[in-house]
Amino acid sequence: MSEFKLPEKWQQRWDEEGFTTPSLIQESVYRPLIEGESLVGISPTGSGKTLSYLLPTMQNVQLNEGNQLLILTSSQELGIQVAEVARQWGKDLGLNVQPFIGGANVKRQIEKLKTKPEVLIGTPGRIVELIKQKKIKSHQLKTIIFDEADQLFLPGASHLVEEIIKSLQQEVQLGFFSATADQALAAIQAIKPEIQVIDVTKEDQSKGVVKHTYLVYPSRRLVDGLRRLANIEGFQGLVFFNQLQDLGSAEEKLLFHHLRVASLASDQSKDLRKMSLELFRQGKIVELLTTDVASRGLDIAELPYVVNAEVPLTKESYLHRAGRVGRMGASGQVVTIVQENTLPRLKKLARELDLTIEEVFLHGGALLDEQPEKEIHQPKERKPLKQTEPKVKHEAVKSNTKPKVKNRKKAQKNKGARKRKEK
Repeated sequence: MSEFKLPEKWQQRWDEEGFTTPSLIQESVYRPLIEGESLVGISPTGSGKTLSYLLPTMQNVQLNEGNQLLILTSSQELGIQVAEVARQWGKDLGLNVQPFIGGANVKRQIEKLKTKPEVLIGTPGRIVELIKQKKIKSHQLKTIIFDEADQLFLPGASHLVEEIIKSLQQEVQLGFFSATADQALAAIQAIKPEIQVIDVTKEDQSKGVVKHTYLVYPSRRLVDGLRRLANIEGFQGLVFFNQLQDLGSAEEKLLFHHLRVASLASDQSKDLRKMSLELFRQGKIVELLTTDVASRGLDIAELPYVVNAEVPLTKESYLHRAGRVGRMGASGQVVTIVQENTLPRLKKLARELDLTIEEVFLHGGALLDEQPEKEIHQPKERKPLKQTEPKVKHEAVKSNTKPKVKNRKKAQKNKGARKRKEK
């Protein structure tokens, strides 16, 4: 018998949202989390990890007792998304949910903290800042969830996580979630040596059919390839770049061609990033150009395409980018643009991830599975010339006789004979 049992108000929302049965990760971590246990939750991208930790932990929050549940996210976009989901479900229980992410006005956030929200969602840098200012009551926290845990323990971010944990004055419940959380397992076990690991990756069946493909296209004509993809009927895709400068150059050229594209980059303001993402979700943009900043946790319903403008640098990067399609049973396609010298690297990534990857062809405004036959241009038949009589050139008939000179004056007649006589 399933232990996944929701409060009556949530059961109604669950039905209205169109959910039928919980995903494997949602069912597997529900009881341990609701009982206050610490754990590592690992499941494929798009398998419902956000609700898997929100639903049990929010039920343990007590109304009007201040900061109790903290959810740390690896990016601003993920923080905003998690906050939206938490607010939807939290309002049914009367919970005050507030986001505290970098890039937002810190003074306004401090004002929001005066309302004593029970649920906090934030990025590590901003949370550390507010704890140091003693605006967040870290001694009141009972549970901390680390979303995209492997990213949070990367160099440059791990020291912030350590500061947050050191600020705690009591033993708290810890939850670490990611599709690749095993990458950070050593760092997690250094904090919590005996932590239980729940990995449902091999058993999970929630992922839809995702087709992995590659398109051979010259690097110097990359923008032309993206332009042609954008003009395919029904196309909409996240386009990933490895370098921020390449993204900016491509966006400028595509906008010059009046294509409906936008970018989502780390050097943009929070409001601009939020607007680009919202326009993309509304279908008003066909290509959203980004880097790995958008590869983690973003949920875009029934997104049909992910395009790698170049081969991702790591297998983890490929896995998380590809995870933007095929979420919760939807189908999708990943297209990686390669050249002859980069194709071996892509095939190596595919072997490491145990993926079947096939070539596709961009032709006639569509992506084809088979190479189109080349059109053979036959030379045009020449019209026969009209038969005409050959022109005969009338050449003068040569003769040994000198032509007679007419009208010669008398004085000149027999001139030669007179000269002989004079001699």
